[in-house]
Amino acid sequence: MFELHHLTAQEQWDWLHRGEITPAELAEHYLGRIDRLNDELGAFVTVTRREALQRAADLPDLVPRSAVLWGLPLGDKDLSQRAGVRTTFGSALFEDFVPDSTDEIVTVLDAAGGVSLGKTNAPEFGLPSYTENRVAPPARNPYDVRLGAGGSSGGAAVAVAAGLLPVAPGSDGGGSVRIPAAATGLVGLKPSRGLVPAGAGIASLGGLVVPGPLARTVADAAMLLDAMIARVNGRIAHPFTLRAPDDGAPLLGAAVRGEGRFQLAVMTTSPWDSAYDIALDPEAQAAFDVAVRELNAVGHGLEGIALLPDDTYAPAFRTIWQAGAAGIPAEGAELERVEPLTRWLIERGRALSARDLSSALAALAAYERSVLAQFSSFDAVVTPALAQTPRPIGWYDAEDGERNFAQQVQYTPFTSFANVTGLPAITLPVHVTPDGLPMGVQLIGRPGGEATLLAIGAQLERRLRWHRRHPPQW
Repeated sequence: MFELHHLTAQEQWDWLHRGEITPAELAEHYLGRIDRLNDELGAFVTVTRREALQRAADLPDLVPRSAVLWGLPLGDKDLSQRAGVRTTFGSALFEDFVPDSTDEIVTVLDAAGGVSLGKTNAPEFGLPSYTENRVAPPARNPYDVRLGAGGSSGGAAVAVAAGLLPVAPGSDGGGSVRIPAAATGLVGLKPSRGLVPAGAGIASLGGLVVPGPLARTVADAAMLLDAMIARVNGRIAHPFTLRAPDDGAPLLGAAVRGEGRFQLAVMTTSPWDSAYDIALDPEAQAAFDVAVRELNAVGHGLEGIALLPDDTYAPAFRTIWQAGAAGIPAEGAELERVEPLTRWLIERGRALSARDLSSALAALAAYERSVLAQFSSFDAVVTPALAQTPRPIGWYDAEDGERNFAQQVQYTPFTSFANVTGLPAITLPVHVTPDGLPMGVQLIGRPGGEATLLAIGAQLERRLRWHRRHPPQW
């Protein structure tokens, strides 16, 4: 039986503009699905039914119908503040916190015509690559609810994969959009550092964190990214320097056309190889092989490469991750209320010296330059998305921060260096395991190369038709 969520986000936008449905009817449909399925899946921490329906009813008077997302339901990641709506940051320290201000990315998506249905689940302060916390049930993988959805945008991924939202915004500081997208069979895109003015990455330590879209199709991801960019008179209103010129064209066009033949590198090495035992599961290798086969069939040039070994990356990234946690507002007895991994990161971060931090930042800056040089002759680089299949709920060590960090690296060794280098990266759900689990591949682009990544993604989507795969809740 046909239901509204069976349409792509693009198709839903078309229906809204033709008057076949209203924003309120669409919001009501998704709120009904959240009511029925969220207890099992843990996608939303807070649902704002009354506010969402009021916003949807008032939308024609608030936002021009030409807006990129006009009438489409969204969810705010529970790391983003919306005035008057509980925001927990995934932490018991903020379990009852209600902010009186709204973050810029939320305001931008409102201006684009989105209708927020509530707050999507995230781990404590967005630090881990899995979504299990003390303020809400875990975000469960809709393909097998015994498994996790990845993180930190795990709730957003679950909501889109299970048809509780058409698309969803996330944020990515080490893979936090791409990891859950790969685990739940979605398209996840981390844009270039500086592309999205409301989350350019410049303000985060090491320039790591940027917002990005999660969607079922490449075109839907492009549409949401266009909304995040919020062009003014067709141009990016940009306070920072983007390393590739903005041509003023919406990225959606590149995703719809899916044109071009490109020179691609393929590799299975990671910057963590010298510090941890990194091994590809057969399922991850199979997904990588599918992508390489299909890219070759399309006619792209393919060349195998390996990252140059670099012993500085792992300790430098760990230092930045720990230093980033040092400023979390938890003192004295409050440290007992945060999760053991968070406490480990905070304590290690506060023990660092200024020299430690300066050295780590310098090492990552040098690593960025090295990778840009290594990738300079390619339009994109293909890697596995994840090294392992989605991890079971409770798999990560809950007490030993050191072991927990190692487990995360071994699951997600290919994502963090795209944040360090500021390069755009997209994960695509190219494969399904014999057990029915989605597995993905990652493409890393040139600075400002989102259009190329979207074009290649569209080509693979047309061949593999992953948008027709859905979990049982669909």
